[in-house]
Amino acid sequence: MRNRQPCKYVRKRITDAASMSARTLCVIVLWMAAGAAHAQQLLVFAAASLKNSLDEVASMSPARPTISYGASSALAKQIESGAPAQVFISADLEWMDYLEQRKLLRAESRRNLLGNKLVLIAPAASATKAQIAPGFPLAQLLGNGRLATADPAHVPAGKYTKAALEKLGVWDSVANRLAPAETVRAALALVARGEAPLGTVYSTDAAVEPKVRVVAMFPDGLHPPIVYPAALTSRAPPSGAAAGFLALLASPAARHVFEKHGFTPLN
Repeated sequence: MRNRQPCKYVRKRITDAASMSARTLCVIVLWMAAGAAHAQQLLVFAAASLKNSLDEVASMSPARPTISYGASSALAKQIESGAPAQVFISADLEWMDYLEQRKLLRAESRRNLLGNKLVLIAPAASATKAQIAPGFPLAQLLGNGRLATADPAHVPAGKYTKAALEKLGVWDSVANRLAPAETVRAALALVARGEAPLGTVYSTDAAVEPKVRVVAMFPDGLHPPIVYPAALTSRAPPSGAAAGFLALLASPAARHVFEKHGFTPLN
C-alpha cells in the first residue's frame, strides 16, 4: 500500500463507506495509511452513548487507544468490511451477535459490560409533563413537532424506543412523526437545540446535556434489557494492548467511572 493513496485503498477495502461518519472514516484512513509502523496502536469502536465515560476510562490505559464512536450498527458493518478495530463495544446484544455469527470476534473474550435506562427528554426550558403508561398521549405532547430518536430501523436506542412504544400502544400514533437520527447523541442534540419538542435517549446521555431535562423514565419491561457487550475482534491478538484494555473496562476503577456517569456495571 502506498501511503500517498490511503483513500483509494480504503474505498477498495470498505464497501460500506457511505454509511460511515466522517470522523470514523478519517480514523480508518489514517490507520491504513500508517502501515506497519503503527501496527501496535489500538483502535476501539464504541457506541456513541459511551463517549464521556469511555474517554475517561481510556485516559487510564497505557495503550492510549484511539476511540471511534458511532451507531453500533454502522460500526459493526465497518468491522465486517475490514475496519481495523480490535475492540468493539455495542449498545445492544444484536450487533455483537451479528459479528460473532460471522466469526469476526474472539468469542471467548465477549462479556456483558454495562446496563442503561431509556428516558423521554424535552428542552430544558420546556414545561412538558408526562407519565409513561399504556396509551399515554405522546402524539398530543408533540404538538406540531417530531419525536427525536435514534433510527429505529438500525440503531439500538431507536429499537428500544420502538419496542417500548409498541408495548404501550402508542407507536402507531407517532411512527410517521419521528426525527430519526444517525446516533442517540444526534437525537440528543436535536432536542438540546430545540429542533424537536421531545426525544428518547439513554439516561446517561440526558445527564451530560444541560440543555435538556428528563420528562419521564421508561419503566423496566417495556423493551429488551439495555446491555452493552464488549469483545475483542478477530483481528486482535488474544493478549496484548487490546486484551489489556478489555480487562481495564471491567476493573474497579472503570466501574467507578461508569457508575459516576449513570451506567450500571454488569460484571
